[in-house]
Amino acid sequence: MPRVGIDDIAIYVPRLYLAMQDFAKLRGADFEKLSQGLGLSAMAIPDAHEDAATMGANAVAQLIDSNSIDPRTIGRIYLGTESALDGAKPTATYIMDMLQQKYADDYGPGSLSHCDVVDLTFACIGAVDALHNMLDWVVRGGAEEDRVGIVAFADHAKYDLGSSGEYTQGAGGGAILIKHNPRLLAIADIWGVATTPVHDFFKPRREIPVRSMLESVFELVEQSGETVTKGLVDKILSALPASDNSTAQLFANETITLHSDTPVFDGQFSNRCYAEAVKSAFADFTKKAVRSGRFDPESDKPLTDRWSRLVVHLPYAYQGKRMLPDAFQFDRSHLPDWQAVVADIGSAPVAEHYEDSPDGREDFAKAKDQYRRLLANTPQFRAFVERKLEKSQRASSLVGNQYTGSIFLALVSVLESDYREQVDLRGQTLGFCGYGSGAKAKVFEGEVQDHWQQVTGKFRLFERLADRHAIDAAAYESLHRGVRKKSLLRPRREFVLLGVGAGRGLEGQRSYAWVDE
Repeated sequence: MPRVGIDDIAIYVPRLYLAMQDFAKLRGADFEKLSQGLGLSAMAIPDAHEDAATMGANAVAQLIDSNSIDPRTIGRIYLGTESALDGAKPTATYIMDMLQQKYADDYGPGSLSHCDVVDLTFACIGAVDALHNMLDWVVRGGAEEDRVGIVAFADHAKYDLGSSGEYTQGAGGGAILIKHNPRLLAIADIWGVATTPVHDFFKPRREIPVRSMLESVFELVEQSGETVTKGLVDKILSALPASDNSTAQLFANETITLHSDTPVFDGQFSNRCYAEAVKSAFADFTKKAVRSGRFDPESDKPLTDRWSRLVVHLPYAYQGKRMLPDAFQFDRSHLPDWQAVVADIGSAPVAEHYEDSPDGREDFAKAKDQYRRLLANTPQFRAFVERKLEKSQRASSLVGNQYTGSIFLALVSVLESDYREQVDLRGQTLGFCGYGSGAKAKVFEGEVQDHWQQVTGKFRLFERLADRHAIDAAAYESLHRGVRKKSLLRPRREFVLLGVGAGRGLEGQRSYAWVDE
């Protein structure tokens, strides 16, 4: 099988951020818990001219420019996102349109007209799915054809103001260049997969009766001291069908379907789903690695010890180390050294010891939660986290959640940290654990290539993060609510959202432009 993988990566992070200390003051939260307990320092905040499409396009343009790529040679751009801007039109087409505007003078007006673009959505694992599919496509072309594909990712991790998930917000985009004989990371065609259809986190379409909505609005009007004429709701409803206005036509229906960028979620349940999915995918990967001859559990050291670093999905910086105890146990519980762990915290709970009933299953889930916490505090697991996971957390602490891009932000964090500390990763293997609510996990591995330092030396991620602009609570909330229309920072050498509808085309049509200076 020819060697394919990641040749280069570009990460885009908004220039605005809210310091976690300021967030804690705003919400009356415990800053020490957020900082020391969860590893949070700041959350990236998109400016008024930014959305998922601009963040993705900026990252792809950065990748194209840094590698002097002719856009006409790009065969595919697959976008992983859970922040889609439309229910039918892929956000990837907006990215494509922006890129063609930027490169029209050098390569003609339709430089990407033969490029295949699509969105892939599966919560936070969408970009990993895009990577998986892109690798297959590049391999299928053979080394002679030398196909060029780009995996893009872009998301705004946004939660309701005052909600329990608000502190895990963040934003950003990225782009990954996939080629034969990659300079950065060669990825083997062994993937552990675990999929379970659960409802731990989702963004439902919500149906609201029109009458209920109007009555709620008029209640607010009356609370403000204004008088509402009796029967006004009925008069409005009877008049609506005659209107040709598209917004009025929505109200002519009995219900209105709404979609929110903010999710419905059960944090504790989602954590359980994450841990279980990663363990199951890890077991599937182990089985496939044994079958392929790449791993012998009898003679080789544990897989997680073979991996120099672990790169996982990080909705917040310390989430990874909270979710990995199950996989850590699976990888080591058959070894003699595990007895020291058992002597310290006891054996893991077993399902057969609990009643097969809703209450019994909940008791078993709680017992596993408790055991994960005990295992996470053992010296064995703490040493494992320090060696394998710590460097992946550094960028996440400064950015927050990037949804589909979080695992690749963690990868760049690892590579740049080791590069700055002059650690030579050549020939080392990195393990990856991706997760998306709903739920699915994928486990795979990549081998660091000889030219990784040449590529990594140009990332400058931490340098760029240090050069961002802090905003106050008022600015944060105005951007979150969407009431601020003017950018806080003047756009420079980036794509910007010009407007949505309102004289720029059909209702909801979005328009973008490249701003040089």
